[in-house]
Amino acid sequence: MPPDLNALAVFALVAEERNFRAVADRLGVTRSAVSQTVRRLEESLGVALVRRTTRSVGLTEAGQRLVAAVAPAIAEMRSAFEVVGSLESRPRGQLRLAVTSIAERFLAGSFLGDFANSYPEIQLDVTVTDDEFDIVAEGYDAGVRLGEVIEQDMIAVPVSGEQRQSAVCAPSYLERFGAPHHPRDLVAHRCIGWRPAPKAAPYRWEFKEGGREFDIAVAPEITTNDMTLMIKLAIAGAGITFGMEETFAPAVARGELVPILGDYFSPFAGFYLYYPSRRNLSPKLRALVEHVQRMKLSH
Repeated sequence: MPPDLNALAVFALVAEERNFRAVADRLGVTRSAVSQTVRRLEESLGVALVRRTTRSVGLTEAGQRLVAAVAPAIAEMRSAFEVVGSLESRPRGQLRLAVTSIAERFLAGSFLGDFANSYPEIQLDVTVTDDEFDIVAEGYDAGVRLGEVIEQDMIAVPVSGEQRQSAVCAPSYLERFGAPHHPRDLVAHRCIGWRPAPKAAPYRWEFKEGGREFDIAVAPEITTNDMTLMIKLAIAGAGITFGMEETFAPAVARGELVPILGDYFSPFAGFYLYYPSRRNLSPKLRALVEHVQRMKLSH
């Protein structure tokens, strides 16, 4: 019996979404239709591919092996259809982006707002996350990260100029505790730290002196994964915090925060829009790349 390619494609979506309802919404069919399609595929193969519960859908070992084998081929077919369909089409459809929370300029309302206004047939789906993962495997069209953490096999387009990190605190903190004269002095100060995930260690603060890079493992009194909270706490005088210079710029301009240890920071490569290397970009992704390039040239 020849393989049911449609059923394989549906199964690949189930493996990606791990949710029958989400797949049904993507395909414009009922949840029951998705479930029945997968069940028919299981019956034709004589093996269970998914584990169904009332709350989630998981893959059996057979299901994991099957999706690992067919996913690359299905991705190639999708890409081929997209390329063919894009020859005469306008930029439209959903554009999924994974963007780091510290890409201030890219996440600014004007940047994405201008793009949305210019391409009303594109639906932007932006996930703001600092997790590092394979955007292709997770179904994203593109991502925005610092250049130093982008994989070598990706195409990268600069979104910003050079960046600098900065340590800041409130004037009231300086009045109470004074300023550290060297990054090593931070261990004696109250610090507000950042961590990417609940079980991850706090980020080590990075500095440069005499051409040598080094980092300091501060012992934060307060640790969070939310930069907005870090800024609010620093403004309230709760301690010294650390992050991207442009993130703190508005509060510094208002006099709410004061930069410290400025001699120990050097510029480095900024943020990039990145995406898989493809011969032909979809119209929607090409539109975003061109928008980034225009905005970059205008600043």
